[in-house]
Amino acid sequence: MPSPILLPEDDPFYARPADLARCAPGDVVRARRVELAAFGRLPVAAEARQLAYRTTDLDGAPDLAVTTVIAPREAGSGVLSYQAAIDGVSTRCLPSYALRRGSRATGALCQVELPLILAAVRRGWTVSIPDHGGMRGQFGAAREPGYRSLDAARAVLHFESLSADTPIGLWGYSGGGLATLWAAEVADAYAPELAVIGAAAGAPVGDPRATFLRLNGGWFSGFPTIFIGGLRRAYPQLVPILDRHVDREFGEWLDDSTRRTTLVALARMARRDVRDHLTDGLEAFLAEPVLAEVLDGVRPGGTAPTMPLLITQGLRDEVICADDITALVGRYRRAGARLTYRLVPFGWHLPLEFATAPGALRWLDALRTAHTASREAIAETGGMK
Repeated sequence: MPSPILLPEDDPFYARPADLARCAPGDVVRARRVELAAFGRLPVAAEARQLAYRTTDLDGAPDLAVTTVIAPREAGSGVLSYQAAIDGVSTRCLPSYALRRGSRATGALCQVELPLILAAVRRGWTVSIPDHGGMRGQFGAAREPGYRSLDAARAVLHFESLSADTPIGLWGYSGGGLATLWAAEVADAYAPELAVIGAAAGAPVGDPRATFLRLNGGWFSGFPTIFIGGLRRAYPQLVPILDRHVDREFGEWLDDSTRRTTLVALARMARRDVRDHLTDGLEAFLAEPVLAEVLDGVRPGGTAPTMPLLITQGLRDEVICADDITALVGRYRRAGARLTYRLVPFGWHLPLEFATAPGALRWLDALRTAHTASREAIAETGGMK
């Protein structure tokens, strides 16, 4: 058995320096080598480092984040930012903790996704796996996951001394797909110097409000609880609303979710219905103007990304509704996005991630090849287009 490692809140590597505001977004504050392991136990033969870097939070203030970087054995080309399905509030769900040897993170979804990450490395990508939810576990927040992911890419370019026009791909599934869309939406304004070639999002959360209502009371009702717990941290203005509307037992569930990995929380909260714990009913709760504004703000699709998008969804997905994703695709297309939509005629949320991963990687590989060919053509003509 490997020795346990420190939780992020106890690990000095995650400590925010006093002069962080003097750093530019993407500046590397500290770095270290780490050993990766499947489910915290089985060592993985991969060269991995972690970078602590300066990023920006939801309110535009400086913050510290960590990304785990895996480089290919032979010199590759391109940086792939893989937004893991953190889908949790506990720091045990952060990839920088859960992917390391000695972690105690049974039930963290990123541990299940490790084979997909390694598949990208084998294709020659340098893969960055950012803690896009942050140390405070702000699951569900708008835009902030995009800032953290793009700043992680900046940090990799700086640390690895890669050229500014290195192709950067974005990829993620489910909650990681939503984080990928936020990165794609904010990239042009937040990190215009990055050569982001495309974003592949599988089964993203196209409408968090609709997803909350549909999953509540069912086998996946833990997701709505975790979602509220994350929003409570990201948007403090929701705290008094929750205090007015939810009973003590539901408040204890929220507190409990902060200590659990995603799959453990889902098992503990299956079939629980938030409507049983609202003092004035669900309609009155959702009618709160501040809550309605937050739920509207965390729905993606308001800004068309400038890079190509690939969105994949299962028609019979039991977690993410295909109608929500079709509506999201419509919003993007009306806004002018260049988008490929693959609606596959089968379901089951987790198996779908692995079934659609090869296609997403091929799509990203093709964009990387085209970008590299374009750079070489420009170089041959002396920079003339």
